[in-house]
Amino acid sequence: MARQERAEQTRNAILEAAASRFDAVGFLGASLSEILAEAGVTKGALYFHFKSKEDLADALIEEQFTVWEPLAAIERPGLQTVIDLTQGMAASLQSDVRVRASVRLVIEQGSFIAPAGAAYKRWIDTIHGCLLAAKAAGDVRKEINAYDLAVYVQASFTGIQLSSQVLTGRNDLLERTAYMWTLILNSVVPPRRLHRFDPRGAEQEAAAV
Repeated sequence: MARQERAEQTRNAILEAAASRFDAVGFLGASLSEILAEAGVTKGALYFHFKSKEDLADALIEEQFTVWEPLAAIERPGLQTVIDLTQGMAASLQSDVRVRASVRLVIEQGSFIAPAGAAYKRWIDTIHGCLLAAKAAGDVRKEINAYDLAVYVQASFTGIQLSSQVLTGRNDLLERTAYMWTLILNSVVPPRRLHRFDPRGAEQEAAAV
């Protein structure tokens, strides 16, 4: 058990160091020697856990999907679920270097041998499923195409987080995301149902109380 715990600690140290370098300088700018030095591990330890820098990047790309974990406890996901997911992602981008590295790696997908476009599709598919449920519940207007809206939400959030990163270091990302949702909600939700949704996300609303 102690050996297994040490191995997990080593793996986490490598991922944390790789995330720090990828977040700072991107996939091409980060070198394995820098990652090893920051992690404080040997090359052998790195290759025990990861076959290559691409393998490390692939592992980190998965980190952004940790914001989906609360989905498992939601009995009836819908429109507020999508809002909460994007606000959860915004908060993670502010506080979690692994998630920041994950998003940068996806955006820089041309740097990889295997493109990371599947990450975009996973987000779109998850959002689409929630929006289909929202539409069935009458929370999205009938003429709105749920898939097109899912693509729009994913693309809008990607653009917002990038501009927020450039302009404020993502300090205003929660507010920018809330404004994005204010515009979307007013466009796609029947007026009589608007009061059901909080563009700040459920967690932000609870924290403000």
